Amino acid sequence: MHWMIPFAEHGAHSFMIELTRYLFAAGLMTLILWAGARWTAARRIQKRAPARGDRAREFSHSMLSVFIFALWSIATLAMNQAGIIHVSFTAPSWWLAALEFTGIVLAHDAYFYWMHRGLHTKAMFRRAHLTHHKSRTPTPWAAYSFAPIEGVFEGMFLPLFLLFVPIHGIVVVAFLLHQIGRNVLGHSGHELMPPGFTRFPLTAWLTTATHHDLHHSGGGHNFGLYFTWWDRWMGTEHPRYHDAFEAAAVPWFGARPKLSPSSE
Repeated sequence: MHWMIPFAEHGAHSFMIELTRYLFAAGLMTLILWAGARWTAARRIQKRAPARGDRAREFSHSMLSVFIFALWSIATLAMNQAGIIHVSFTAPSWWLAALEFTGIVLAHDAYFYWMHRGLHTKAMFRRAHLTHHKSRTPTPWAAYSFAPIEGVFEGMFLPLFLLFVPIHGIVVVAFLLHQIGRNVLGHSGHELMPPGFTRFPLTAWLTTATHHDLHHSGGGHNFGLYFTWWDRWMGTEHPRYHDAFEAAAVPWFGARPKLSPSSE
């Protein structure tokens, strides 16, 4: 049973890393929204506020997800040590790191879109995805508010990707930070991007908080995570996405008359 000691040590270490990542990202976004309330209040996407107890529920479910992600982290480390996957801890050249990062983000976006579509099927929604959709008006703490089945699907992407693509450890870290940052931003309930962002050619392909917020308040559209192109290609982009975005967006500098935020 001596193997249980290093397993427990690795497990506790992995849990603390995943917990820190979640607490830092969700906590920082919450602090920004609170400290900058005079700037962010006009950028609230929905008229309704989160219900009483929503944050506590989101946090409690997220703790279970953090535990599941920690188990996947242990599995990934074990697979690397066994030579099943290959994560290099040497320093890559900048162009190789950029190539690897681009590849894993694109792959994760495609994986998430189709996994997310699957979670919305009749067979899967109640048992795997309803927990997340209890956050009709999401907060940053909803980023990891998953049922266990969804947590397993969410966490399995990285080791699955690494089975086919070798990568550098620094890129894995960058990917994980990018993933939680974009996830928390999408659940912030506030549109922090400026007007015109969704139609400007250099940014129109990026999802926004409004993009994912419409998914939470409606459910049948906007399944993408980082990019809008899968929703466009598959005809699942919300028909009022651009209007809802402009209703919530406010210029970073100066002001303009505010339209009514979307609550649909």
